[in-house]
Amino acid sequence: MNRPYGAVDVAANLKGAVPKTATQRVLVSLAEKGELTMKTYGMFSHLPRCKLDTVPAEQITQLEEEYKQTNEENKSLGTDVRVATSELAKLKNTPADDELSTQIAEVTAAVEERCKALKPLRGASSLISAEDLANVDADWVRWRAEWVRRRNIFKSLWGFATDSLPPQEVTELADDLGIEQDSGEHATLEKSVICQPTSMKRKR
Repeated sequence: MNRPYGAVDVAANLKGAVPKTATQRVLVSLAEKGELTMKTYGMFSHLPRCKLDTVPAEQITQLEEEYKQTNEENKSLGTDVRVATSELAKLKNTPADDELSTQIAEVTAAVEERCKALKPLRGASSLISAEDLANVDADWVRWRAEWVRRRNIFKSLWGFATDSLPPQEVTELADDLGIEQDSGEHATLEKSVICQPTSMKRKR
């Protein structure tokens, strides 16, 4: 059959693989090269049967096989590229020889400095007397008791002042006043042995 085809027909036969505008440009380009005959009717360009030689079925099959083989090779190459890219990223994150030497020297100097600081602690002499240690314990007990007393006073006054407020407003008020509640670290410290009453420490 030798009926003319328009660009819309050709694009439809291509199942949308090529946009209509691109199909139109390709057909016009082929017509300008003399490979197609184009006749214009109004605003539509109709193209009669192509004068190009048809491709034999055997050649089409061969081309399809070559395409599949090339596609598989591309997939394999893509995998190799990803592996090479990953290795390259690792190499870039690895310090160079001169940088490594500098880092080793810095770490060595830091270790030596720490060893000098620890040297007195490794001696046989006592760094703190029993009397000084007892004074530290007494100060700890006294000032912690003072802190607990003040915390209880604050909780009592804060509860009285915010008793009628919704929780959201209580939070906002605390933020406005810059009040910081005990963190999780404080709670953990309160449960530790150091904060236990003296009688409980002795039982342990």
